[in-house]
Amino acid sequence: MPTRDPARRAVVTGLGAVTPIGNTAPLYWQNLIAGVNGVGPITQFDSSGLDVRIAAEVKDFDPATAMDRKMARRMSRFIHLAMAASTEAVNDAGLDFSAMDPDQRDRAAVCLNTGGGGMDQVIIGTQVIAEKGPGQVSPFAIPALSGSMAACQVSMKFGITGPVITQVAACASSVIAFIDGMRMINQGEVDVALVGGTEGSLLPIAFAALGNMGALSRRNDDPTRASRPFDKDRDGFVFGEGSAVIVLESAEHAMARGANILCEVLGGGMTADAFHISAPEPTGRGAAAAMTKALRNADVAPDEIDYIVAHGTSTPLNDMTETKAIKTAFGAHARKVAISSPKSMVGHLLGAAGAVSGLAAIGSIRDGIIPPTTNLETPDPECDLDYVPNVRRLQKVDTAIIDGFWFGGQNAVVVFRRFIA
Repeated sequence: MPTRDPARRAVVTGLGAVTPIGNTAPLYWQNLIAGVNGVGPITQFDSSGLDVRIAAEVKDFDPATAMDRKMARRMSRFIHLAMAASTEAVNDAGLDFSAMDPDQRDRAAVCLNTGGGGMDQVIIGTQVIAEKGPGQVSPFAIPALSGSMAACQVSMKFGITGPVITQVAACASSVIAFIDGMRMINQGEVDVALVGGTEGSLLPIAFAALGNMGALSRRNDDPTRASRPFDKDRDGFVFGEGSAVIVLESAEHAMARGANILCEVLGGGMTADAFHISAPEPTGRGAAAAMTKALRNADVAPDEIDYIVAHGTSTPLNDMTETKAIKTAFGAHARKVAISSPKSMVGHLLGAAGAVSGLAAIGSIRDGIIPPTTNLETPDPECDLDYVPNVRRLQKVDTAIIDGFWFGGQNAVVVFRRFIA
């Protein structure tokens, strides 16, 4: 593990979320540990011609909670969600960027990742050209579809003038955001980083393509039981949307202002399968290596991990391969560590999946509660670890990891630990 200045430890001080089971971080957490399910029939468009007609949609969300309506009309949904989650996280942390001088705002960063960005703008613009002509296409279409624009809009909202980073890494995207933020704080480049992910691409083309790939569950008549990670009868993931943003600060910065420190981000690791565009490498070697690298970077032994927030997508290959990877990385401890998947309730938020997993890890450390894996009714013999089935568990958690794996073979893992000054 690289030597780190104790003052430069990356600590968590604020949380924000807009999810299929709650439009604030506290509501998301309370519903997650209660086993509330956010999957239902698609309402954002007419899905009657599709084989897959269910999704994990954000409900009752008004972009005006985070921006004025004129601005909202110029932005895509993934930006709306990110702006709301960022606003909540900054308020929760008790930060006031407007009161900071320019040099202080130079030492703040935004690391906000996505998988699809504003793909909806391509569809909207294509329809406008066909129906009204090219002269009627919005001049704001390109900024609205750019994947980096959620991070840029957040930086403009708060006047953050340090690094603004967006990495597009499919399902691993927002796990990597934690690593980027942690590294910049550890290295002394910034004092504050808003990190997380956002996704708002519930579009007919996505459901058609993923459905034709065989990746999505087709339990249209039983949506709340469609996402069932590690269950023998799983048949694919449920596509979801949402955003989660977490405020990281250096320990020195947070303690100097008397911030409420929830935990720290201790280390991370990344690898690639170099195998297939959608299927995991069958042995789980790359995923296991990412876990091992994260543990080494954090200087944590495998048997110190109390909880793994699994990638756990509910696809046949992913869940089986992740189980193999956990066994490889953790050895005998694999059968002792608690594991669960938030996707059983919120579906797969792609570029935001790792961020909502981060909220689960942080909540478990703060409250001593491990969320369940719901819909785990018939255990798969190939998935034979402790997945905390169906009911939350009261258990002290000092150290947890989150997994983000696979589309394109990108793997990322982050370690969270209880903060001790």
